Amino acid sequence: MRHHFGDILDREGGYWTIVPNRERYSYRIGDVPEGSPDITIVTIGKDDERWERVRTLPNLEELTLHEPTKEQLAGLGSLRTVKRLRVTHARLKDIDLIGAMTSVEELVLEYVSGFSDLSPLRHLTRLRALHMENLRRVSDFEGLAGINSLRYLSIHGTLDWKQPIGDFTFLRGLASLEVLGMFQVITKAVYPAMLPALSLRKLKQIRLAGSYFDTAEYALLEEGLPGVEGASWGPYRSLAYRYVELPKSDVRARLPDDVIRANHPDVMIRHGGSRVIADPRSLWFEFTGKSAGRVKCDSGAAEAQCRERAARYTAMKEAARAVIEQL
Repeated sequence: MRHHFGDILDREGGYWTIVPNRERYSYRIGDVPEGSPDITIVTIGKDDERWERVRTLPNLEELTLHEPTKEQLAGLGSLRTVKRLRVTHARLKDIDLIGAMTSVEELVLEYVSGFSDLSPLRHLTRLRALHMENLRRVSDFEGLAGINSLRYLSIHGTLDWKQPIGDFTFLRGLASLEVLGMFQVITKAVYPAMLPALSLRKLKQIRLAGSYFDTAEYALLEEGLPGVEGASWGPYRSLAYRYVELPKSDVRARLPDDVIRANHPDVMIRHGGSRVIADPRSLWFEFTGKSAGRVKCDSGAAEAQCRERAARYTAMKEAARAVIEQL
């Protein structure tokens, strides 16, 4: 799967100021004057012949390397003013050059392969936000432990390739983490694999779909992270697989957008302004946990299955409480 160029970074909370992915080409180095003090953001790719002018820009703060050449990657170490760095579609034998860019505060690595050791990132003592997507040879994230400045971490796979995570012990070394996001990830670690997450005393938000890990892991997180946004999965959730446009006769079709967002979470405002609601014929109860299954909401078996899963989940939370009390 090629990169989507969508902006999936959380723009709230001041974690990210790097320009959205879709805007990267607006900053191609092109005819940027050599030595210009006015240029603070630049994008460089394999087709940029005069890319070396980037080294002459005294106030450069943000750099995107998209499909960079070996020579362009080798030039990273000399760019000491860069605070925001994005590298996409690249192959690196190691990331030592990135580790040498000690001014970096925001780092995005997307579709970067060839290396497996993340420990050079420990040299980035100002690193505030880190997003990693589709790192093909990385499964050990222990190299992140000790980055005490890190407040935002997201680890993403893609729809066609799940990012492996060997275990989660590295979370114990991220004392300042406030946001943890994981998408399309897998692990072979056994319960209680997510126990290290409970050491994140400053955690405010967790972004994790309810289908990646064993059900007991979600019960553990829910029991151990009270008050953390996103850490309440419950035994099941209802999902719609189709949406229908809201009838114009419905009063919600005439309400202001801000009223809809504040008071009518069942109404979705799509790009372009159309309003849709879930098609009740496409509603399913999806049970929390990897391969936990689902049942259609209007099925005659739905009530009994949901009751059974709720009882199991309650028992798992009780077991998790016993694990937590031993800490």
